[in-house]
Amino acid sequence: MTEKVLRVTATEAALALIDQLRTKYGPLMFHQSGGCCDGSAPMCYPQAEFIVGDYDRLLGHIGGVPFYISGPQFEYWQHTHLIIDVVPGRGGMFSLEGPTGQRFLTRSRLYSDEEWATLEAAERTRVA
Repeated sequence: MTEKVLRVTATEAALALIDQLRTKYGPLMFHQSGGCCDGSAPMCYPQAEFIVGDYDRLLGHIGGVPFYISGPQFEYWQHTHLIIDVVPGRGGMFSLEGPTGQRFLTRSRLYSDEEWATLEAAERTRVA
């Protein structure tokens, strides 16, 4: 049996910051946009304060928190596994981690041929 291939994961540091933010703000969600004011940083919001658009795609969950990506950004990054990390610095002005002195950062790596084949098979099954 083939192991499930995840599209998004998080480092221990990111998971710790997610827990800290959840304690303070309650249920959370992430959105990876394609730019504008805060570049292409992963943005963390209170779950009820961000409206997911028709073209946004749920990539998975990190630390129990849903992680969405804009449709155009998904098309560009679909061949990569996203790893959400934390680095020192100021986060996006709308993202909850801003005042903590840390910011979320998206790292990525290309899927292996085997991982990509598994994802394609899962996508065909989902669509059928």
